Amino acid sequence: MSATRRSARLLPCAGLLAAALLPIAPLATAAATAASDASAGSAAPAGKLQFAGPAEAAVPDGWIVVLKEPAAGTRTLPDLLAKTDGARLGHVYAAALHGFSARMSPRQAARLAADPRVARVQQDTVLTLDAAAAPTGPSAVQPDAPWGLDRIDQRALPLSTTYTYRTTAPGVRVYVIDTGLRTTHTQFGGRAAVGTDTVGDGRNGIDCNGHGTHVGGIVAGSDYGVAKEARLVAVRVLNCQGSAATSGVIAGVDWVTANAVRPAVANMSLGGAANTALDAAVRGSIRAGITYTAAAGGFAGPDGACANSPARLPEIITVGASDSLDRRASSSNHGQCVALFAPGVAIPSAWKDGDTATATLSGTSAATAHTSGAAALHLAVRPGDTPAQVKQALVANATAGVLQGSPPVVPNRLLYTLYRP
Repeated sequence: MSATRRSARLLPCAGLLAAALLPIAPLATAAATAASDASAGSAAPAGKLQFAGPAEAAVPDGWIVVLKEPAAGTRTLPDLLAKTDGARLGHVYAAALHGFSARMSPRQAARLAADPRVARVQQDTVLTLDAAAAPTGPSAVQPDAPWGLDRIDQRALPLSTTYTYRTTAPGVRVYVIDTGLRTTHTQFGGRAAVGTDTVGDGRNGIDCNGHGTHVGGIVAGSDYGVAKEARLVAVRVLNCQGSAATSGVIAGVDWVTANAVRPAVANMSLGGAANTALDAAVRGSIRAGITYTAAAGGFAGPDGACANSPARLPEIITVGASDSLDRRASSSNHGQCVALFAPGVAIPSAWKDGDTATATLSGTSAATAHTSGAAALHLAVRPGDTPAQVKQALVANATAGVLQGSPPVVPNRLLYTLYRP
């Protein structure tokens, strides 16, 4: 098949989210009550707020309100919102966690934080996809199996130029929480659909960045994919620049939790600084039976992936990147919060610019996508397995001791797909 092929470098997919895209609707307020409080000179109770860290960019007046479980439910919202004056509601969360996002002042947020029905009020943050510029330089599509697929079906080098698999995972859905998908791409063969779009810019799940389409192609593309007949569902949480607010990503996770058709895998080739609200949402979604993968992210010092959300969660399958010589990618985190490594350097896949367009990118995003495909292969054979069982199987069957790097690679485990579940 002929196609446009481009090449570029993509950082290990950090997280992605930019403040400006929350679909925000005006909210009814209790202005009269607030005015009465002010005129009476009475100070409303103020609770503790969780502010963005020094290395994070805060969404202006953006807050994520997490409710205690007994207080959860839409009936709680009007009463809570009546405590604010002029707040604007963003997303409502009812599946992965219970709560909502809103635009309001710190004073209004502190008033909500004092309510006994509220677990915490956390400042919304901006995460940025560490992406290179769009790839350039067309060339022909390689007819042999991409090296990444070639590597995960064998225990040792040298590569054989072939990719062997026992199932194509036609009954598994993979939810790509990313920049959307070019659903009409020939690599997807009609198996890609739009689930939801939390960005709110009118693109309705269609990829204008390229990252999501590239990830989807590695998961389930006909030529570039691990699970060649899995169904892909676009959960668009990132804008055309590969960024969005954390609250929008939580909304995507919440949608997956409420709507996923099982067996299901959710791919999060994104991440950012540690965030308790995002962690809670992903943890709740995993409890609901959805297997999650996450990118380990770019090398960030001794704490590595343990400093990132959702990569730091022990329940998630956090993936580092390796190259075709079994070396840890220089840009990849490693350490105790990484479950395993997978191919993530110079990986070809589908691209956004046309129905046959391709690009070659590098990063832990691509490594995560290989692992999501592997999880889909596992679930195709054992559809009733829990997320913990899927993770245990992938980790236990990974190839041990072949990865090279300085300092020594931890964990020294490379994705392997030809085991029998």
